[in-house]
Order: sequence, then C-alpha cells, then structure tokens
Amino acid sequence: MEQLINLDKELFLFLNGLGSEAFDGFWMIITKQIYWSPFFIAVFYLLQKKVGWKGLGIIILFLTALITFTDQITNLFKYSFERLRPCNNPEFDGIIREVITRKSFSFFSGHASNSFATTTFIVLIIRNYYKHTYLLYLFPLIFAYSRIYLGLHYPGDILSGYLAGAIFGFGCYKLYLFLGNKYNFIIKHD
Repeated sequence: MEQLINLDKELFLFLNGLGSEAFDGFWMIITKQIYWSPFFIAVFYLLQKKVGWKGLGIIILFLTALITFTDQITNLFKYSFERLRPCNNPEFDGIIREVITRKSFSFFSGHASNSFATTTFIVLIIRNYYKHTYLLYLFPLIFAYSRIYLGLHYPGDILSGYLAGAIFGFGCYKLYLFLGNKYNFIIKHD
C-alpha cells in the first residue's frame, strides 16, 4: 500500500509540475461547475428532444438524488480517511504549484465522483439516441484533471472518484429503469 501511495505522490508531482502561470486562470475556470452551464444546458436540450419535458423532469430528479448521494458518500470517505490534500501536505511545501488551497480532505475527489456519476447516468440513458455519446466523458476527464493541476487532489483521489462515480451512476441508471418500468414513466423515442 505504501508503494502505491508513493507512486500516487510521484504521479501527482509530475502532473502538477506540467502547469504554468499562463494557464492557471484557464484551469481555475474549468474547475468551477458554473462555467460548465452551457454544456449542461446543451445536454439537457438533447435529452429533452428524446424524452420530452416530463421525461427530462424525471431525469433531473434522479440526477439530484444521484448528486446528493454521491456527495454524501464522498464526504463520508473524506472524513473517514482524512488524507491531506497535496496543497496541505507539509511534505510538498515549496515543491508543488499551489494555485488554490482548501482545508478539507482529499480522498476521494468529489469533482471526479459527481461528474463521473452524472455522466455515466446520462450516457446510459441517451447512448441509443446519439452517435458518439461516449464523448460526454470528456467532461469528467477535463473537470477532474483540473483538481490535480490546481494542487488539490492526487491522481489516486481522481481515479477512486471515477470508480465510485461509475458505480453510483450505473446503480442510479438501474434504479431509473426499475422504477421507470414499474411506474411506466420512461418515455422511449426513436
């Protein structure tokens, strides 16, 4: 386990070290959800075209529950493991690029888990309607990488967040199908 943690730290140092001041502002924008609003609106538009307003409303309810659940599980892990963020790790003082600092813990990344969970859920719903739906996964990849760039998470935090998000997103999709079939609220379009 210690070898894995050391590898995680070395990979973090490498990836974080690739940054430069010229791009700091860009990655600070990337890391904030509000700036992704046009992307979210476009995805909701594509969903609405296929499932209608009622279907979109139901999907938004599921997304709300998914984000709430994922966020709470992420916080449970963070406060159980209490892994220091790279920006708070005294071992890295003066070595890393600290663009942003946070006082909370690091393991696992909420940005990674929430973005991967919601993307997985959405992709599973619309994959049959649109070609190249898998490209939506660029969102969590870019979004979560910003956390390494800014000095807030180790790569292991991101990968663990992706894994948790994939599990939660898939589970939410299965619940959506089960309840949708039981209560007949899934609207299928060609």
